[in-house]
Amino acid sequence: MTQTSDVLLTACRALDINPAGAELIRAGENTLFRLPGGIVARVTRADQIQTARKETRVSRWLQERGIPVVEILPDLAQPIEVGNRAVTFWRELPPHQEGSIQQVADILRQIHTLQPPPDLQLPPLAPFVRLEQRIAEATVLDDADRKWLLRHLAELQQRYANLPAGLPAAAVHGDAWGGNIVDTSDGPVVLDLERFAYGPPEWDLTSIAVDHVTFATMSATEWTAFCQQYGHDVTEWPGYPVLRDARELRKVTFAAQMANQFPWLKNQALYRLACIKGEKGARPWRWSPIP
Repeated sequence: MTQTSDVLLTACRALDINPAGAELIRAGENTLFRLPGGIVARVTRADQIQTARKETRVSRWLQERGIPVVEILPDLAQPIEVGNRAVTFWRELPPHQEGSIQQVADILRQIHTLQPPPDLQLPPLAPFVRLEQRIAEATVLDDADRKWLLRHLAELQQRYANLPAGLPAAAVHGDAWGGNIVDTSDGPVVLDLERFAYGPPEWDLTSIAVDHVTFATMSATEWTAFCQQYGHDVTEWPGYPVLRDARELRKVTFAAQMANQFPWLKNQALYRLACIKGEKGARPWRWSPIP
């Protein structure tokens, strides 16, 4: 954490923000720190500066469109670039919990009605972003695992290029679930804008569907309630299996990536891989959460 902490300190000095007592919130795709004065600092991985710039634009745009969203600190030139990493500063949310099925469905429906203006520079949806890098860097994988995953990735990319017609393309969150659309005392708030993009809304809906179909962490009653609130059942769309497989692959490679930092996750990463290879029976699979 020393290197990340040094990046944070450099960014705080650039904006005259007090870093004293910085508290680590989470270290995952990005590293989040709680700072004095109700501020949360978000430090990216390497080479994610453009993504950080997008997040600041999206936060301001969603606020303008009346979508409740985590707020970038105003009147500051953000992001701060430190080497090949970026730091952004946000207003800390009040106490919150995962959003309800109805809240997630309602917020996604609102987002999916939005057509982003050209100056927002919203990128096309990239379902496979960083997967090849994750596969290459995951130390828990052997050469045979890597070869299988790369073949599977290539097949999915081809299938995605030939998706059947579906809902009209729109703004999409990119990583939709109850932990990224949270419930506060003031109502739902959208978090984690890193994967925000323009593309098929079915990608967001599939993120929810796999909780029911792939992992059985969402009951049939809850899934029906989600579909009714949103107004569409993505599992009935012919392109659903492609997006389902892509979501599952992302979760496999994320576990493999995190096992580099936390060796105790090795067994979970390899179990997930065995599942998508067809070695652990049919869905649903019981995958343990990654912290």
